[in-house]
Amino acid sequence: MRVVSVVVAAGLLAACGSLREGSTVDPKLGVSASQRVVDTNKPIPKGGGVFKVGRPYKVAGKWYYPREDTSYDEVGVASWYGDDFHGRQTANGEIYDMHALSAAHPTMPLPTYARVTNLANGRSVVVRVNDRGPYAHDRLIDLSAKTAEVLGFTHHGTTKVRVQYVGRAPLEGDDTWLTTTYAEGGQVAPIPSSRLASDTPAARGTLRPQQVSAITSTGSIPQSRPDGMMAAFAPDWIDSGNRVADAFAAIDTDHRRRDALSAGMESFLRNDPVKTSGH
Repeated sequence: MRVVSVVVAAGLLAACGSLREGSTVDPKLGVSASQRVVDTNKPIPKGGGVFKVGRPYKVAGKWYYPREDTSYDEVGVASWYGDDFHGRQTANGEIYDMHALSAAHPTMPLPTYARVTNLANGRSVVVRVNDRGPYAHDRLIDLSAKTAEVLGFTHHGTTKVRVQYVGRAPLEGDDTWLTTTYAEGGQVAPIPSSRLASDTPAARGTLRPQQVSAITSTGSIPQSRPDGMMAAFAPDWIDSGNRVADAFAAIDTDHRRRDALSAGMESFLRNDPVKTSGH
């Protein structure tokens, strides 16, 4: 999702310099990455982003059509991402926290709540969708390291999941209540309406191009976001027909796979940090 071919990137970074003024290629990620706005060992502030849906966009020759679909209920493969992106900004301007219950999805409005169920073991939990992706290997959703731990597939790297739309998430709030949504064996309690964002006209469909441009011009969504990661080829700042998006489509998320120690569900409820080893 968020790491592109070094060969492709090398040929295009110079041509796209105006989009990433002052940025440099991160030797670890192989892309022009946004600066880490929060140090690895510092607490991650919650909220701070904007609501967005986005225009249609194309990655690797495939078109994606962001929209709010209240009946969304899909089955597919989930992957997870961790400390490489911890402390960096997400597609809607929030900051990625690998210890939070969050996710990246290619078309859901941001931020949105979605229930993710690991079909291999029946575990499920509600996550905050606040980023774009994944785009590799036809994966359906990319989950935070904490979510992967909770759903029990950290060691496997990927798993088959069911993803169900729950509702729009408020822009502010720490989302610690999401720990109470954990369930096993299909015993799922409804989410109180008080936890969801209030209904607004803008949230009922895809933002018009003029609205997206207005959001971008305010600076709420950083212009230095990494290509091929976070909002990968974000339609708000790279035209959906731009060949740059296609060229950056050689994506590989497998670099994020690592061994991790399972702290167990008791540890999860205490919100202990996920322990990961180096690459």
